[in-house]
Amino acid sequence: MGVMIFAEPRYAMAELEEGDISAQLNDYEELKRLCLQIKRDRNPSVIVWIGTCTTEIIKMDLEGLAPRLEAEIGIPVVVARANGLDYAFTQGEDTVLAAMANRCPQNAPVVENNKEQRNGIQKLLSFGKKNEVVTQEDSEYVDHPPLVLFGSLPDPVVTQLTLELKRQGIKVSGWLPEKRFTELPVIEEGYYVAGVNPFLSRTATTLMRRRKCKLIGAPFPIGPDGTRAWIEKICSVFDITPQGLDEREAQIWQNSEDYVKLIRGKSVFFMGDNLLEISLARFLIRCGMTVPEIGIPYMDKRYQAAELQLLEKTCHEMDVPLPTIVEKPDNYNQIQRINNLKPDLVITGMAHANPLEARGINTKWSVEFTFAQIHGFTNARDILELVTRPLRRNNSLKDLGWDKLVREEAKI
Repeated sequence: MGVMIFAEPRYAMAELEEGDISAQLNDYEELKRLCLQIKRDRNPSVIVWIGTCTTEIIKMDLEGLAPRLEAEIGIPVVVARANGLDYAFTQGEDTVLAAMANRCPQNAPVVENNKEQRNGIQKLLSFGKKNEVVTQEDSEYVDHPPLVLFGSLPDPVVTQLTLELKRQGIKVSGWLPEKRFTELPVIEEGYYVAGVNPFLSRTATTLMRRRKCKLIGAPFPIGPDGTRAWIEKICSVFDITPQGLDEREAQIWQNSEDYVKLIRGKSVFFMGDNLLEISLARFLIRCGMTVPEIGIPYMDKRYQAAELQLLEKTCHEMDVPLPTIVEKPDNYNQIQRINNLKPDLVITGMAHANPLEARGINTKWSVEFTFAQIHGFTNARDILELVTRPLRRNNSLKDLGWDKLVREEAKI
């Protein structure tokens, strides 16, 4: 969770001191003291308790304490169990969203004024009222069951994906999460849900099992090819024939050709860090790269089934071998394979970047793809900017004759 400070919606962090580890403090009073301080300093719309391995060991009853404290301080308290057993840091978002999914309202509140209609689902459920604005808006969409998208994305990306679906006549009834906790979307039995990130399998499971939603198993909207497949899958579920996607995707590829030509024919090796590896590899293969191996800390094959199928289809169409997928890889053995394969680029966690650079291997931090805007048609260039940056940098250094000096500094 510590590395997600750049995410949206914005949030702040507070940690309990060492006293709770010795179990000498009163759990409720200590949490109350901290939450009152947070309320005074930040006035947040929600407080999320992240139960780490420490709270598991000393058996803190967070679920029992939260409702009582929530009623006392007047701020919603969500309990998310992050017990330290997750494989990747991105699963922290999955844990929180799964907890928030249980707090989504099931019945739309009755409203009398349009200004009180804070999210799309309330407007959707106001259908039938004599309201000219709602009627005009609904006329732009095909009649289909409510659709809720889940995954924390920056506002511009949320707007882009919502508009892409609107072009097909599909109305997004809400996003999980919304900007404020009080605006969480209504989620009822039979609603359709679709994810935008491959590391949200726990959230998907919660929505299906607890809220009885229907999950749309689609590839993820990363890269123009993934975005097109994501939209097509949602359209197929609602019996809608997609319009203009061929031209839309072709235009993006044409606009990105200056980047694509820099990596076409080169190889990239994924060591595995953030669970975005399958989607990024599929996109880079479509760009003309080869991927000998995809390391991934953990993979829910049911949730990523559509993405794996698209990866296989992409490799067949590009006439390249299907990458070897290694779940929970051994880094020592990976480095031996990297030395043998000598890929043009290695996408890895920060711990291995400098040692690999010292051995003359171009690297890119995988965490940068987590913070960058990589979803949707219009953000394909952002992915390519990240991928090509180390290649362009080292080419410039070679031209200046500084590449050997940089390698020596990396060894030091």
